[in-house]
Amino acid sequence: MTPQPPPLLFTEPWEYELRFPRDPRGPGVVRATLRAVLAAHGLREMVELASLLTSELATNSVRYSDACASVRLLWTHPVLRVSVTDTNPELPEPFKPSDDLDSGRGLFILDVLADRWGGCAIGEEPFGLGGKTVWFELAWGGPPPTPTAALAA
Repeated sequence: MTPQPPPLLFTEPWEYELRFPRDPRGPGVVRATLRAVLAAHGLREMVELASLLTSELATNSVRYSDACASVRLLWTHPVLRVSVTDTNPELPEPFKPSDDLDSGRGLFILDVLADRWGGCAIGEEPFGLGGKTVWFELAWGGPPPTPTAALAA
């Protein structure tokens, strides 16, 4: 039996990516995946806020894009960056207090709660569609968590 590699140190970088279809269940799957990844890496304190912000971005991708999207989680200690990429090249408009209160608050929530955020259009690629990526960052403010045993496969 081949021995398992040791878990990554808290300060080592890691990255996960998940593609999800244009389906109303997609954001829920994205949230569950994000929660599992952050918990496995000892970032439980970031779960609720990261889940809320990721849900806003994933929901917008399902609502306004015409194809699948992807979410990418990138940890470079002490910052978690979450980015959502879809095929709609139009960046969302910032929320203004005079706007319709039933929608459009996602960027306002990002602006208030994320440490940093941004977005960019992606030009058409030779073998695919263009689109956009919207991302946010959350900074870890505490000491490294107590190491736990790796999850069983």
